Amino acid sequence: MDKSIWSETAQGKKGFKKLDKDINCDVLVIGGGMAGIITAYYLMKEGRRVVVVEGNKIGSGMTANTTAVITAQHDMLYKDLIKYYGEKKAKDYLQANLQAVEQFKSLVNEENLDCDFEITPSYLYSREYMLDDEIKALKQLGYEAELVYESDLPYEIRSAVKFNDMAQFHPLKFLYGLAEKLTIYEDTMVKKIKGNMAYTDNSKIQFKQAVVASHFPFINTHGWFFIKMFQKRSYVMALTGIDKFNGTYIDDKEEGFYFRSYNDYLIVGKGEHRTGTKTKSLAELKAFKEKFYPEAEIKCVWANQDCVTLDDMPYIGKYGNLNNVYVTTGFNLWGMTGSMTGSMILKDIMCGRQNEFAKTFSSKRSILRLQLLANIGAVVGNMLIPTIKRCPHLGCALKYNKREHSWDCSCHGSRFESNGKMINNPAVKDTKL
Repeated sequence: MDKSIWSETAQGKKGFKKLDKDINCDVLVIGGGMAGIITAYYLMKEGRRVVVVEGNKIGSGMTANTTAVITAQHDMLYKDLIKYYGEKKAKDYLQANLQAVEQFKSLVNEENLDCDFEITPSYLYSREYMLDDEIKALKQLGYEAELVYESDLPYEIRSAVKFNDMAQFHPLKFLYGLAEKLTIYEDTMVKKIKGNMAYTDNSKIQFKQAVVASHFPFINTHGWFFIKMFQKRSYVMALTGIDKFNGTYIDDKEEGFYFRSYNDYLIVGKGEHRTGTKTKSLAELKAFKEKFYPEAEIKCVWANQDCVTLDDMPYIGKYGNLNNVYVTTGFNLWGMTGSMTGSMILKDIMCGRQNEFAKTFSSKRSILRLQLLANIGAVVGNMLIPTIKRCPHLGCALKYNKREHSWDCSCHGSRFESNGKMINNPAVKDTKL
């Protein structure tokens, strides 16, 4: 896979040194992606002494591979949220994400971040259905969306729900700009937490509070995240030679295509299959290009990976029963608003304030969902596969990914290079192959 368009076009990253001594701080943030950096920034603004540690380079994980769409319009319908989880939770989810969009706008303006930030509408479209019920559901939740019937897409649609004044940006430019204001150590992987101490290979970090923002939480003995989440991969292509789209687009079908423009590029995505399982998404993405944009040039093709929760809402709050340790994870393919929502909730909780959305997004909410059985079944089945190539996270079988030349775990989404070097967590070390 290529580097993403963001990695190819980002400039001005400041390098941060590796931690090689014992230190102490008020707040330790583990993870230097979007969730960790934003959370660290807001806690720093609260007057806390904050340290961020990143096992690789900041922004080198999921943040580098996102499509960087900032919207409260996600790929699950609000009518379904109301149906399955009730009006209160659906409204909280909507309002929290709408506030996250506005918070991004304010933050970019206040810090004068040069990150190609654009206000743009977002659309959830259907090629098969009239989405009248979604409009009604949103109105029930207090939001006036618009139903439209035309789009910039290369094929006809039946209808689309339009959210005005959403946004998009360059995620790494944003991240690097915000990171300049923080104390950060790169190439510093936390392996365990005991009490108020975090341990790396070469140092100890004493903290008063800690936030685990490492994409997939890595401490298995607390929180039960290894049965509460799994990971999905999707594939993305950046094309040149296509007129700019006025807005971002997401299909109402999980297997559909999603779109946004960036400068002279059209970004097209497809996929959402469980990591470590077979997919035709990449071939379908290339076939889409040949059918609708045969003259376009492919600039980059890359993959992204997202944590999926039992009820499609992030887990934000206490990390199991660990004292003074918090978590923000499970953004379900919507990491931009998810990261901002997590930072707002954790900032209030950690500063002793009430937050109106904390209960809805609580990391300790009920796990009694059908997806729980599917997750447990996948883990048990994978552990029983007879192979010597196993994931060091919980011992699940690794499967070779021919497309990306990696060894992938379908239990929890850890991935490794062909030589065994770790690519994605929750594993915290390389594997022997």
